[in-house]
Amino acid sequence: MIDQIIKYSNKMIADRSALPGQIAFAAQDDVMISRGEPSLASLSADILSRLNCLALVAAAPALPFAGFLLRRADPDQHEIVPRDTETRTFLHDIPILRRSELGSNPAEVIAEALGSRKGVIVEGIGIIANGALTVEQAYINWSSVFHSSYIKYLEDILQSGFVFSEEKAAFEHFRRVHLEPLSAEGLEFRQGPFSDRAIILDEIATVGRYTVQRSLVDSFFGNISYSNGDLIYISQTASSLDELPGCIDPVPFENSSTVGITASSELVAHRSIFERSGCRAILHGHPRFAVIMSMLCEEQQSCPVKDCWRDCRKIRYLGGTPVVAGEIGAGGIAKNVPPVIAGAGRAIVYGHGVFSIGMNDFREAFQSLVAVEIWCRNEYFRRFDERWSPDSNA
Repeated sequence: MIDQIIKYSNKMIADRSALPGQIAFAAQDDVMISRGEPSLASLSADILSRLNCLALVAAAPALPFAGFLLRRADPDQHEIVPRDTETRTFLHDIPILRRSELGSNPAEVIAEALGSRKGVIVEGIGIIANGALTVEQAYINWSSVFHSSYIKYLEDILQSGFVFSEEKAAFEHFRRVHLEPLSAEGLEFRQGPFSDRAIILDEIATVGRYTVQRSLVDSFFGNISYSNGDLIYISQTASSLDELPGCIDPVPFENSSTVGITASSELVAHRSIFERSGCRAILHGHPRFAVIMSMLCEEQQSCPVKDCWRDCRKIRYLGGTPVVAGEIGAGGIAKNVPPVIAGAGRAIVYGHGVFSIGMNDFREAFQSLVAVEIWCRNEYFRRFDERWSPDSNA
């Protein structure tokens, strides 16, 4: 258990989501175990003792976005509701707790909020999340809240600008210092096509790790696959893309077996993309700026469609990349992505992420994923500057 706590504490530092020295985990084994920053570790153990779950993590995010969202909320508002797919599918909403609401027993108040949700934003502390059965689940839920609050905050300030004076300086530091240049440089890809099972499995694991290292996916979301014509090798559902060895399923291409029961929930979409495009490699990540930009539609105010993420039938374009709506799994994504992805080699799903393809190997797919996120990042800041810079007419 302690090894798991150390592992996921280090991952939060490596992916630059949490502040070093401001992370703590608690886990219920034969006895309560807590580790990390002393005050957070004590609070985590106190909260966990009141919950029917195995693990909990409390950490200060490396970016102040979650805290700003809490402060920007109306006084009578007790949750935020980001529009991204992760929130809608896994989190539903994110409770927020102000200092004034914690009273004399913060652990009890926080535990009550976590009783029906996977994560909560607490003023002055950061993000706290639980894991029903494992330390990994606590890390995943914390990462999901970080991902969703990141997207929600950047979407909000693009629409409405800053509310507090310190937001501007924090945003400029994020833009100029925290964000790193994004590219595929320095990464090695095998040249396909591949037929050898061992090579396919190794390349999938390698490219999955690249996707995490370059911040093109958060938490355990995203998936990857390769087809040799007879089999589809695809990452398992709920697998972490940087830990894929042993978590890749070979599934008959013609779907003649139930072996795909543990495969990614996007298996149906992957199979259809292979059939429609003739490609061999598929990469699906959740790069944050692509998610943000996919949810910005100029026709939204006048459009009769309410559930845009599911019911929109229009194909929009971001830098030449088609944007479509669709539910995850065997729903709309499996129907809407395959017809549009062949031409551009990539497609964005509303609020969800990017699918990209390689005809023979993963180099093209990875470069496309990077290119989409770079374009969306640049377009986000272009729109922000156009609307909110001192020289704009806003």
